[in-house]
Amino acid sequence: MGLKYSSKINKIRTFALSLVFVGFGIMYLGIFFKEIVWLMSIFMILGLLSVVLSTLIYFWIGMLSTKTIQVVCPNCNKPTKILGRVDACMHCNEPLTLDKDLEGKEFDENYNSKQYQKEQQEQQ
Repeated sequence: MGLKYSSKINKIRTFALSLVFVGFGIMYLGIFFKEIVWLMSIFMILGLLSVVLSTLIYFWIGMLSTKTIQVVCPNCNKPTKILGRVDACMHCNEPLTLDKDLEGKEFDENYNSKQYQKEQQEQQ
C-alpha cells in the first residue's frame, strides 16, 4: 500500500475546520465551571480565540488560493490548484508537479522546502 498524499490547500482547510470544533469544545468545557466565573470566562475566551484563529486561517488560505496555479489533473481530468513545486490533486490525490526537473521522480513534499532548493543549487 502506497503513501496517501493530499493537497496542501485541503490540509490547511482541514486544520482550520478542526480549530472551529476545538474552539467549541473548549467553550463547552467552560460550561462545567459556571460557579467559578473567572475560569469559565477563560475557557470561553480561549474557545473564541480558537474560532477567530480559524477564521483568519480560512481568510489566509482563500487569498493564497487565488494566487495558485490551476491545472487539469492528468488522472481525473478535473481542474486543481498546485501550491509549491509539488502538490497532490485536490480530487484524486495524484502527485503533481510543474517542475520539469522533478518529473518522473518519487513524490516528496521536501521538494517544496527552501533548504532542498538551496542544496540542489549548491550541487550544480
